Amino acid sequence: MDSVQSFWPVSHRDDDFWVCMSCLTEVFYRKVPMPDCPSCHGVSTYEGFTLDAIRDWGTEELIAKAVAAQETATTTQPPVESAAPVEAAD
Repeated sequence: MDSVQSFWPVSHRDDDFWVCMSCLTEVFYRKVPMPDCPSCHGVSTYEGFTLDAIRDWGTEELIAKAVAAQETATTTQPPVESAAPVEAAD
C-alpha cells in the first residue's frame, strides 16, 4: 500500500529551504514533512536555510534536491491573480 506524504506548510521567509539536521540528506521548499523525516524518521529536526547557505556547505546531492524542490514548487503553484478594485458603497 502506497502512503502519501503529508506536509506542514511554512510561510514565506528568507530561509525557505528546510533541511533535516539529523541526516542532512533531505531538504524541502516552504514545507516540512509530518510526522517525521522520510529518510531517518527524525522528529522536529528541521532548520531553515537559504539556497546560498545550502550551496556553501551542502553536498552536491542536497543542493540538487533543493534546486529541484524549488523548481517543482514554483511550476506547480498557480499564478497570483490581482484582485479587482473594490468600490466603496455610497
